Amino acid sequence: MAAPMTWKRVVFSVYTPAFSWVLTRISDRFFRTHDRRRGSAVLLLAPLLAEADPPPLASSRPPGFTGVDGVYSRFQWMADHVPAFRVPGGHIRILHSPDEFYQTMKARIRTAKSRVVMASLYLGTGPLEQDLVDCMEEALERSQGKDAPELKVDFLLDYTRGSRGKHNSRTTLLPLLQRFPEQMRVSLYHTPDLRGLLRLLVPERFNETIGVQHIKAYLFDNSLIISGANLSDSYFTNRQDRYVLLEDCGEVADFFAELVGAVGDVSLQLRPDNSVDMMEGMVHPYKGNRADFSASAQRRIMEVVNAARVRQNMLESECSENADCDETVPNDTWIFPLLQMKPLGIYLDEQVTRRLLTKAGGDSAVYLTSGYFNLTKTYMRLVLGAAADYRILMASPEVNGFFGARGVAGAIPEAYIHIARQFYNKVCQLGQQSRVRLHEYHRADWTFHAKGLWYYVGRRDRPCLTLIGSPNFGYRSVHRDLEAQIAIVTENEELQVQLQQEQEMLYQRSTEVSRSTFNQPDRYVKLWVKLVTPLIKNFF
Repeated sequence: MAAPMTWKRVVFSVYTPAFSWVLTRISDRFFRTHDRRRGSAVLLLAPLLAEADPPPLASSRPPGFTGVDGVYSRFQWMADHVPAFRVPGGHIRILHSPDEFYQTMKARIRTAKSRVVMASLYLGTGPLEQDLVDCMEEALERSQGKDAPELKVDFLLDYTRGSRGKHNSRTTLLPLLQRFPEQMRVSLYHTPDLRGLLRLLVPERFNETIGVQHIKAYLFDNSLIISGANLSDSYFTNRQDRYVLLEDCGEVADFFAELVGAVGDVSLQLRPDNSVDMMEGMVHPYKGNRADFSASAQRRIMEVVNAARVRQNMLESECSENADCDETVPNDTWIFPLLQMKPLGIYLDEQVTRRLLTKAGGDSAVYLTSGYFNLTKTYMRLVLGAAADYRILMASPEVNGFFGARGVAGAIPEAYIHIARQFYNKVCQLGQQSRVRLHEYHRADWTFHAKGLWYYVGRRDRPCLTLIGSPNFGYRSVHRDLEAQIAIVTENEELQVQLQQEQEMLYQRSTEVSRSTFNQPDRYVKLWVKLVTPLIKNFF
């Protein structure tokens, strides 16, 4: 006789992201009431379903930035929001393939002398991932010699995704942590929104829908890679993403090392026995007060951002006043790090992206790509109301990361088809088909995960700005997850050529969307998917 189903198994058997929405609302209301007894619940109100306009920040431009000729004068307002790092454009290299991304990381790890910092959603468990870990082990062994400084390795991963299954990111890294406890740190960020009843009921496979650590930054001494790619075999072989290598850019590397360290400080710490705990004095993300955790995490992370802004302003002031300032290498490129951590009350990326889209005039063209095309209402309104030309690249159903998945997840590509069709219909209703065009990426046996944009001004044939990193321009990126990307503004012609080649490489594998696209047999969307999509679209 079959064993009777427990209440928890019954819940698991009927779980969907829509059910998660109900549980989220119940859990939020319960803990909002509970937390009022202990203090202000203002930070609890970070929206899960409503989109609010972030307030403007006070101006604090680097002195050397104002009045600069060329493209900088057009984008100097970004320094009102975030630190501005001036670097030589010749130190930036665009990587084009998963294998180049993987091989570059391995080579840099092997030669690292002082630090390796790896921030990702998760680390896979296959042979390619193990080879990456083995490179770290070799580097750590070598650093223990008398003639070499001691190497530090700092990992930041998401707790829910990194703990999934018997063999996971934690078990992959444990041998290193056990062997090099003084040189190795593994931090596991846990969203404060997954707590109480919600944390108890949501199955392991779906708990990451509530919110995750989504930053992808890989740092080796004073060089770093900013990407949207995770540390998993498909991202090393046949999952197309974007990757930019900044070589010998010490100030930018320091910022991201400090950022990862700050997020790590408010995360659970992995111990050699596979247990986790919080650093002394830190608020627990799901056992502690929700508002207190968010306030302390925001304070710790913004310390890094604000300190960097002050430091860069001072450097620019000194350089502008000093006639002997080193100009042998042309610093013709600016890097603006953009953070989005709405659960912690940080929305710098949203502020900059909104303003960038708002200011896109009739002389501009924006090539925007997302592996999961699901624009927020605000971004959609800005795209449809702008004067600039838009070319939007998204995944075709067969290269969607959820294509062929089991269960409810297998219907997600259909939901994206439905979302894309609704957006395309709005474009047609407004008669903007010539200004806003959709493209679908195709590639046999590959998946598509690229995100970001390329910005062209003055009808030029090369972009002068790009956004590259982890955000997808969707609800999750804005409201649920921890995200980071960089805006690169450049007058360096060689770098502009690299960016143009990257854009062309991706768009050349695409076809333009038309009405007939959605009439194809593989674009059929089941009725239940159409009905459920409005309820679950904010979870993927």
